[in-house]
Amino acid sequence: MGAIGWPRRSGATAWTTYAEPDACSSHDSLDDADLPVAASGIGRAAKGVAQPMAPRARAFSLVEIMIVIVIIGMLAGVVSLNVRGYLNKARKSTARNEIATVMHAMEMFQAANGRYPTTDEGITILTKPSVKCPEKLIDKLPIDPWGNAYVYKYNGATADPPYEIVCYGSDGKEGGEGPESDISSTDLKEK
Repeated sequence: MGAIGWPRRSGATAWTTYAEPDACSSHDSLDDADLPVAASGIGRAAKGVAQPMAPRARAFSLVEIMIVIVIIGMLAGVVSLNVRGYLNKARKSTARNEIATVMHAMEMFQAANGRYPTTDEGITILTKPSVKCPEKLIDKLPIDPWGNAYVYKYNGATADPPYEIVCYGSDGKEGGEGPESDISSTDLKEK
């Protein structure tokens, strides 16, 4: 009997079966040269045992892997730039909302006391109960989205506006453009 095998298909494992030698022949008369070799060319097949043919290995080349890594890096860069823009807009919006909250508390302080806080008293006076206002107007001092305190400037009772609350932006310094630009209570009153 001869070797029986299935045709090889891509992705499938082909099996090759080898038959036993005739019962009348002596096992001792066989030498290693008479035993069939597996179709893959590796090793010798055992008598009467089905042996899988080794599938042909398919791997990615270094160039293909590098191209994929470069594409992923470019996509990550584009996403990072877009997300950073949204984060800056969100921080500016948060700062405007907090300034509006402090402005509301300033107006309540002025209604209760007939005056605005001085520059020395600052925003901290809004966090303390007083005789005319037994409850705190704000629970705690707000911190801008970049971790800096808001700056309060009292311009005087006859000035327009009588006070200004400023957030200096991401750099924490007066002036700047983009994310470093200042956000002021006077900007909110104009809108």
